[in-house]
Amino acid sequence: MVTRKKKTVEPIKDKRSAVLHAALGLFSRYGLHGTSVDQVAARAGVSKSNLLYYFANKEELYVCVLRDLLEVWLAPLREFSAEQDPQQVIGDYIRRKLAVSRDSPDASRLFCLEIIQGAPLMRDELDRELRDLVEHKSAVIQAWVDAGRLAPVDPQHLLFMIWATTQHYADFAVQVEAMTGQTLANPEFFERTVASVQAVVLRGVGPR
Repeated sequence: MVTRKKKTVEPIKDKRSAVLHAALGLFSRYGLHGTSVDQVAARAGVSKSNLLYYFANKEELYVCVLRDLLEVWLAPLREFSAEQDPQQVIGDYIRRKLAVSRDSPDASRLFCLEIIQGAPLMRDELDRELRDLVEHKSAVIQAWVDAGRLAPVDPQHLLFMIWATTQHYADFAVQVEAMTGQTLANPEFFERTVASVQAVVLRGVGPR
C-alpha cells in the first residue's frame, strides 16, 4: 500500500512542478494576460484538463508561482537574528540574493513585472507577510545599530538598497551583459559581483 501511494504522489508532484516551472518562464516573458493556459500546458507537457486539475484557473496558477518565488527570496532574510554578527549576516545575504538572481532570473523579472503593474494579485501578500517580515527584521537591524555594531542607517532603506542592487543583475541582465560582456553564470564574474556589492554596502554600514 505504501509503495502504491508513493508511486501516485511522486508523479503528481512532478507534474505540478513542471506546470509551475513552465508558467514561470511564460509569465515572466509575456505577463499574465499575454500567457494562455494552453501555452503553459504545452510547455509543461501536460493536457489542459490535467493542468486545471492542479490549478483552478490561470490567475490561481500565477499567484502560486509568485508565492513560491517569494518564499525563496524571503528565506535568507528570515535567518537574521540579533545574536549574529551583522557584517557576516549582511554579506551572506547579499551573496544569497545574487545567487537567486543568477539561478532564477525569470522569477525576479516576474516579480518586478507584478510590482510595476501595482501588484494587483499579490498586494495582500505584500501587505501582510512581506510587511510583517520586513518590520521584524528591521527591528533586528535597528538593534545592531543601537548596539553600535552598525552605523546609523535606516533598516528598511538598507533592505531596499540590497534588493535593488542584487535584483538588478536579473531584471537588467541584458544590460549588464551588454556593458560587461559577462553574466552571473560566469563563476569569476559572479564572485567579483558579490565582492563589489558586499564592499560597497558593508563599508557604508560599518560601525563608525
